[in-house]
Amino acid sequence: MAPAPRSPRERFREQTRNEAKRVALEQLAESGSAGVSVNAIAKRMGVTGPALYRYFANRDALLAELIVDAYRDLGDALEEAAHAHRRKAPAARFRELAARFRSWGLEQPHRYLLLFGTPVPGFRAPELTFDLADRAIRPILEVLADLAPEGLPAQRSALDRQLTAWRELRGGPVSPPAVLQRGLQAWTRLHGLVSLEIEGQFVGMGIDPAPLFRAEVESLIDQPWR
Repeated sequence: MAPAPRSPRERFREQTRNEAKRVALEQLAESGSAGVSVNAIAKRMGVTGPALYRYFANRDALLAELIVDAYRDLGDALEEAAHAHRRKAPAARFRELAARFRSWGLEQPHRYLLLFGTPVPGFRAPELTFDLADRAIRPILEVLADLAPEGLPAQRSALDRQLTAWRELRGGPVSPPAVLQRGLQAWTRLHGLVSLEIEGQFVGMGIDPAPLFRAEVESLIDQPWR
């Protein structure tokens, strides 16, 4: 059964919210998260601040929606990359996923830094963002599970137990702790390189971050499994 058509009021509300988020992303690109202001957005849109507060309770509510949208977009990008290269060998699939993670960040650094940059003082992300962030890491865990050898040991250390509890909390199949640890290492190491690249930290060193990133990917692939 087809959904009921939206009323003109509902369409106007959606258009207004989308326009406000578009302007907020412009502010984000210009001044970072600290520069996002509901009143300034309203001024750019030609409406009053109180009028826009009917759509977003406050700045944190608007930031939360931008974070949710960004995590969804990142998750879509990584899932699409995983699907597009699903017939390749695990090592090749991991290279493609890592490359897509980097390209997503370089294509929209303001959104990347909203997710992974300096936390906004006093801002508390909604619970939904934790589930969406987990969606982004799942394709990496899945390809690493395919890359791992058979017969990996069960949990032994406190870290192993923490990693297993983390996956049980988020649902889905739980891989051996060695796979989970490699996944977390991959996430943190690749994130670190992309963050440094976006912030321009390699410029003064005269280092091209592209081959450095590829070398890090290869080190994760070749690293012995414990």
